[in-house]
Amino acid sequence: MVTKQTVVVNEFGIHLRPSGVIARETADCTSSLCVTSPSGGTADPRQVLALLSLAITCGTTVTVTAEGPDEEQDCDFLISLFERNFDFER
Repeated sequence: MVTKQTVVVNEFGIHLRPSGVIARETADCTSSLCVTSPSGGTADPRQVLALLSLAITCGTTVTVTAEGPDEEQDCDFLISLFERNFDFER
């Protein structure tokens, strides 16, 4: 099992559109993935509504856990998504 922390940098946090991107991008990961918010809430990043329930805002430190055959790679990939500045058109 691999556990790492990262800070969310997206200006508006992880709202609906970033949640959709994260869910879609992690769909093919072979590891079991979990995101934990500072309040202790957990979510499978493959589930949009579960991610939204964490109410992750900009500057929030989240914990990412991966367990499985490609856990290191999958954990790093998920962290790269949370560190991404989603710049959707407004």
